[in-house]
Order: sequence, then C-alpha cells, then structure tokens
Amino acid sequence: MACKCKKKGGKEIKLTEEQEKILRAMAEMEGPVASKDISEATGIPSKSLSCRIRSLKTKGLLESPARCKYEITEAGRQLIASS
Repeated sequence: MACKCKKKGGKEIKLTEEQEKILRAMAEMEGPVASKDISEATGIPSKSLSCRIRSLKTKGLLESPARCKYEITEAGRQLIASS
C-alpha cells in the first residue's frame, strides 16, 4: 500500500512502503550517505535502491550533493513529519 501525502501547493506525492522506509531512515542519518548505509539502515538490498532513490530524487525528497551520496531534503523531512 502506498503512502499518499500532500506536498506544498496541494500536489499529492505517492510513496511506496519502501520509499517511505528510505526517507524515515535517512531522516535519522547525519549528512550525505552512500547506498550501502541506506541499505544497512533499511534492510533493502543496495542493488534494489537505485530506482527507489532516483524516484525520490525526481520527487524532490532526496538530493545528491556528491557522487553516490544522498541526503534527505527539507521537503522530504516535512513529508515524513506530516505522515
């Protein structure tokens, strides 16, 4: 079942359970982290993360400040806090 949350401006953002799990784990992490760290925190195999991370980046919920490193955006933090 997907999480359906409202983004600023009223646009609905739909998250899969895995995407929500990734965001929640990343909200607990300090600074940019590698896929390996996300995998360890979520239990999702690192090979399965790339498409989920790409989707979260497209939605503006994650960003990649350095090659192969990711961090949650303020929009991602707000979305998790509101759900």
